[in-house]
This record gives sequence, structure tokens and C-alpha cells, in this order.
Amino acid sequence: MQQLEPTVVAMEACAAAHYWGRKLEAMGHTVRLVPPQHVKAFRRVHKSDAHDVLAILEAAQRPDIHFVPVKPIAQQDLQVLGRIRERLVAERTALINQARGLAREYGVDFAKSRPALMEGLPLALADAENELSPVAREALGEVLAEIEQRSTRLKEILQRMRTLAGSDPAYERLQSIPGIGPITAPALLAKVGHGQQFRAGRNCSAWVGLVPRQHSTGGREQLGNITKNGDQHLRTLIIHGARTVVRWADRRQDALGRWIQQLIARRGKNKAIVALANKLMRIVWAVLTKGEAFDLNKAFRPQPAR
Repeated sequence: MQQLEPTVVAMEACAAAHYWGRKLEAMGHTVRLVPPQHVKAFRRVHKSDAHDVLAILEAAQRPDIHFVPVKPIAQQDLQVLGRIRERLVAERTALINQARGLAREYGVDFAKSRPALMEGLPLALADAENELSPVAREALGEVLAEIEQRSTRLKEILQRMRTLAGSDPAYERLQSIPGIGPITAPALLAKVGHGQQFRAGRNCSAWVGLVPRQHSTGGREQLGNITKNGDQHLRTLIIHGARTVVRWADRRQDALGRWIQQLIARRGKNKAIVALANKLMRIVWAVLTKGEAFDLNKAFRPQPAR
């Protein structure tokens, strides 16, 4: 590849694709990373290396294919920390559920929240009046230590993500958007970058899977539930952020609060949360691509008070 003149190199966006993409771009080549689902659509017969090459070639030449941008090192570092954080959260949740289920077999119950368990489990272990056996106390104490260890690691990972993302001016601009906090902002920078790969905010929202699924024919449009395509973790963070904004919308007297209240009155709270998440992703794209902080007057038209 070093001996070739600068050319277009198409690859499937799979393991180590970003590493080789950076190497090839350093040699002067143009890299196109094709999503695997688009490659599969052009593979007409059974899978083999030769058939995969032809499918990648066909997909890379289509004008409407959305290519995966090659991640720079800083963005790759953010994604590494984010993936480790996702694993730690899943492990901590599993340990909490295990502790809750095991303790319940001895008649010890805890409220449905992590703080309640972390406060109640040490008290239950120290209580000699309950029916926990010595073996169960020791085992639950070990589970509690594992939960605390995961929590400490999560705080360290989150702090490293904030420090790394803080070097990008877009980090502070993202946090000016309602519902986007210090956890979601690094995840957006790691997975979306600066959003230059999307033509419009709707494309960005569709990439996360927050637009309605379409089943239309004969000029008749039928819209269903959201597609849920793309990154599940990022979509979950955006929806949780939207849920927080909707929860306190009745205390807002601005255009955003009135927009949410009117939407809840028409479609209900759950649909209003998803609609706001869709709108937030479009706002995220505008903030990233235009380099401007969130402007409420631009994002939401003034709604007449009722």
C-alpha cells in the first residue's frame, strides 16, 4: 500500500478497521469503512473471502451508503473507557440483583434502589436477629465488597472520561443541552464525534434508532414504533436524559416546558419522552457541527401559554 498512488480503500467496519484506517490515511489513501449490514446485502451467494470482497466493492460504490468515519486516537480512547464503563455497570447490576435475591431467601428484603441496598445490606449483615446463617453472611459480605469495588472503579473511569473529553470544546457545549450530562456527553463524543458524517440532524437521530419505523406502499405512509437501530447504550442514555427533562417539565415556563406539556396532553408521557429524545439527537448534531452552544429559542419555537 505504501507503493501505491493515493487511492480509495474500502473495508468492512469490523475488528481493527479503525487501526488500519488510520494507517492507510497516513499513507495518503482515502478510507471507506462500510457497515457490515450493507456488505451483507450485496453478498448474493454463500459467504467466502472472494464473495465478501465483491460485496464490499459493490457497497462502497453506492451513493447512498453511510460510511463509518475512521476514529482518531482521542475518540478511540473515549470509546475504550466507555465500553469498560458499560461492562462495569452491567457487572454491578448483576451483583446487586444477586445480593437482593440471595438475601430474600433468608427473609431479608431491600428497597428497589442501589442506595437502599448499599445502606441496608451492611445493617442486615450486622443484625443478629435476622435469619441469615454464618455462611450466608460471609457470602453476602463478599458480594458487598465486589459491589463497592465496581463502584470505585466506575468513579475512576468516569473521571478519566471527563478529563479526556474536557480537552474538546464540544464537551461543554453538549452539556448546555437539557438532558445531556457528564456521562452522556463523553459517550456522544466517542460514538458520534463531531457529527460531520451526517447530512442532517434527522440522519443522526435515525442512526441512533430514534425515528419511527416506516412501512409505506402505494403512496400511503404508515409509521410505527422507533427502529431501535444503532448503538443501544447511546440510545438508552439519550432516552434517560429526555425522561429527566420531561419529569421536571411542569416547573419550566419557557418554550421547552410548554412544548413538552402540550405533547404530553396530545400523546401521553411515554411518547413525549421518545419524541424529546429524537429532538435532542437533532440538537446534538446541530451543536456539534455548528460549534455553537444550545440556544433554546432556535431549538423550540415559542409556544403560546394555555
